[in-house]
Amino acid sequence: MDRSLAVERLLRDVPPHDLPRALRSGLGEHFGAEAVELLMADYALTELCQVGEQPYTTEPIPVDGTTPGAAFLAQAATFSRDGDRVTGYLPVSVRGDRLGVLAVTLPREPEPPVWAELQRIAEAVAHELFVADRDTDLYIQARRSSRLTLAAEMQWQLLPGRACTRAEFALGGQLEPAYAIYGDCFDWSASARKLAVTLINGMGEGSEAALLTNLAVNALRNARRAGIALDAQAELADQALYAHYRGAEHVAALLLEFDLGTGAVEVVDAGSPRLWRLRDGKAERILFDEQLPLGTFDGTIYTLEGFQAADGDRFVFVSDGVYNALGPHGERYGERELAEAVTATAELPAAHVPGAMLRELSTRRHGSQAEDDAMVVCLDWFGSTPLSRTGNGPAVTVRRTDETR
Repeated sequence: MDRSLAVERLLRDVPPHDLPRALRSGLGEHFGAEAVELLMADYALTELCQVGEQPYTTEPIPVDGTTPGAAFLAQAATFSRDGDRVTGYLPVSVRGDRLGVLAVTLPREPEPPVWAELQRIAEAVAHELFVADRDTDLYIQARRSSRLTLAAEMQWQLLPGRACTRAEFALGGQLEPAYAIYGDCFDWSASARKLAVTLINGMGEGSEAALLTNLAVNALRNARRAGIALDAQAELADQALYAHYRGAEHVAALLLEFDLGTGAVEVVDAGSPRLWRLRDGKAERILFDEQLPLGTFDGTIYTLEGFQAADGDRFVFVSDGVYNALGPHGERYGERELAEAVTATAELPAAHVPGAMLRELSTRRHGSQAEDDAMVVCLDWFGSTPLSRTGNGPAVTVRRTDETR
């Protein structure tokens, strides 16, 4: 049997919590590995935490300025050498979602094809980790370098992931403060023909805000999975929130549905997080008719709007925790600063953009505590493929844009 397949089979056969031991055993037997460590990216994506039998017992490794961190950021293997011994750091990622790094130490430099084999195993580990999280807390615990608040626990479990890549698009999202988030959230789902993206900004603080957001996201998922139109999805979620809170609490939301075959985008703006587009090096905000937040009144009717995505477009979504953030002298972040941030991160992959923008925002505050949680989601639109181009989507027109740069 091929040795890579032998290791992958071993990973599938062991209990979910036993993946690290299986990796050490399989890579030792088949590749002569002297040491194997699984490092998980923490919630803030700033540290790599070693998976051990007991959580919180090892010091996290910073992402910035370290060899394993470089592998995580570049999504490419990096190496360190100690005499004849060599350690390869291999990205552990699945469908664009960066989970961590696999560190494998070999007694001597192998032939290049060996590293390709080990990278395939690292990818298999990523798939196994997604399955393992259903049955064990081990890897979830390893992702945190400090304790999460209850609200943050609820919010992180609600997310679809932090990145997703397909031939037609690439997505990345991040929430801050990562260990104390409460009301902001994002959601996405893709089929053969459609990509749904939802941005949520629930009012309030702490676990009450998280409960409100959880109800909103699950109401929208329930409506979306029923296969109804985007405006009707908003109306059903609005009814669910109003029925529970009677208008005392509400959720600002931006709902989008991309036709993967045509690039036509349908939109419902319910007191939204804001949308920026980067096209041909110019950042501009796309404006919609802002409708009532979900749950404000009984029986609200929502109206569809839309625009056309062009191949190569980048879309950046930000919550009010970004555009209302205060600087050291009380000035708000502002649209000019946002346009500059969108432009400055143009060369980064979509998965890297949210973290870069949120770090810049933190730097601008000079390390002071944020007054509100913040969300950034980046979507790169590559265009349709033969598989997604199976028919004509609905005609959608551009409403208007406000050019800032």
